[in-house]
Amino acid sequence: MAVGIKPNIQLAAESGIPVNRGIIVNDYLETGIQNVYAVGECAEHREMVYGLVAPLYEQGKVLAERISGMEGNPYQGSVLSTQLKVSGVEVFSAGKIIEDSETKTIKVFDDWKGTYKKVLIQEGRIAGAVLFGDTSEGRKLLGLINKDADVSEYTERAESEQSAIGLAASMPNEEIVCGCNGVTKGAIVGAIEAQGLTSFEQVKGCTNASRSCGGCKALVTDLLEVTLGDEFSAANQQEAICSCTTLSRDEVVKEIREKELTHTREVMNVLGWKTDNGCSKCKPALKYYLGMIHPATYEDERESRFVNERLHANIQKDGTYSVVPRMYGGVTNAADLRKIADVADKYNVPLIKVTGGQRIDLLGVEKEDLPSMWADLDMPSGYAYGKTLRTVKTCVGENFCRFGTQDSIGMGIAMEKKFERLNTPHKVKMAVSACPRNCAESAIKDIGVVGVEGAWEIYIGGNGGTHLRAADLLCKVKTSDEVLEITGAYIQYYRENAAYLERTSVWVERVGLDHIKSTLADKQNRTRLNQRLDKALSVLTDPWKETINSETIQKELYQTVRVPAASKY
Repeated sequence: MAVGIKPNIQLAAESGIPVNRGIIVNDYLETGIQNVYAVGECAEHREMVYGLVAPLYEQGKVLAERISGMEGNPYQGSVLSTQLKVSGVEVFSAGKIIEDSETKTIKVFDDWKGTYKKVLIQEGRIAGAVLFGDTSEGRKLLGLINKDADVSEYTERAESEQSAIGLAASMPNEEIVCGCNGVTKGAIVGAIEAQGLTSFEQVKGCTNASRSCGGCKALVTDLLEVTLGDEFSAANQQEAICSCTTLSRDEVVKEIREKELTHTREVMNVLGWKTDNGCSKCKPALKYYLGMIHPATYEDERESRFVNERLHANIQKDGTYSVVPRMYGGVTNAADLRKIADVADKYNVPLIKVTGGQRIDLLGVEKEDLPSMWADLDMPSGYAYGKTLRTVKTCVGENFCRFGTQDSIGMGIAMEKKFERLNTPHKVKMAVSACPRNCAESAIKDIGVVGVEGAWEIYIGGNGGTHLRAADLLCKVKTSDEVLEITGAYIQYYRENAAYLERTSVWVERVGLDHIKSTLADKQNRTRLNQRLDKALSVLTDPWKETINSETIQKELYQTVRVPAASKY
């Protein structure tokens, strides 16, 4: 169904060109006036107006042949198909999608993976298809629908294609891979071979495939692998983690595990770093990988931290710092508010601000005041500076909201207390909404939990920052314990497999939602991941309290000359 597409026919009507809902054209895209043509959403062909881009390319090819004086085939109309992402879920439809007395169907429904497939068969031929959650078969089905293929061709191909690579290899060259830009398999393979392309980005730049909605990215990558063969894995290796080494993230992690390396300097020496001391890019990365691999035994190296993580506070443009105490689930009380107010007065804090994560931020704090301020606050660090769990944002939930279906505050507090202080490849933000109204913005968080009637939906890979990305639905569960189990396994899998400074939004797209779903679908996998997560959590301590109780750390971090702030707000 196309909604909101209304052909602009005013100019044609005023010029005397015959119109109906759109500008009326024949099979060669000619209007009722000689030498005037129309294509796309404004054109009406055989009483049909197309609200999608793919028919425009088919019409454009016919028109190009016509005005070039070539004897081409007339335009016969298009089989409608569309591939969309609705609320983070892949959706594909093509051809006839409504069942009736003349059709039979092939249906597959997987509740755990959240996938649904319906293939409509009319008089023994493929007439239409609907795919939900997994749209990898979309291009294949569209090709079969377009050529009015017998159902046996689909079932036989399904049996012979054991993988996505098999599907890519079996596609005919004339089959469309990118419906948005009308790019065929033949055009992609030809470009790879002729231009020596070796990466998805190169193929996209050269052919326009996947430049629009991105729904065909996986298929384009499969075609790269089919075309390059043994050269594919070498051409698509991860880049080196920095200029100090030629080793990728996976190679470094593998060497640390196999050689049981325990210190950043040891890693650099054993693995042949080009520089003696590394750089600001690889030192924090090595520190993270060592801590992730050896959580119970690794001795933290302060010199390998970023400045914010060394000082446990966010440095501001004027050289002062901001302090954000932990407020589980965004919930506070009068006593803590009084403490914060008293501390703000004592240290002349120039600005107090409520953050987007439902926390109170004290801005403009002098560096040497940090340890004593933390002691006066006597609250856990909110980790607003770290590559770790930042906040779990919540709505008021069923206890107060007229629309609430679940205890979002309780769930959010449980998640925040469970995962606080955990080191991750990049900052992680979470949210729990008690209903689909999404007041806590769960749909754009690294992990979002949405309460629905009698269940919880878990979303992953969202990003509300510069590169906005809607989160993908991972699964639906019934209990709070299941939420903690699934999210714990997911976080640990992300910790163990993402590159340092790789946000979950980028990582989910790189490894694929289906891969993550299949990994977490295994109960034993989830148990092992949670066991490793619990081991990592068991040795963590609050950095503010650690600093307060250690004169050595205070001297190391805060023996500095006081620099006046550039401005007071």
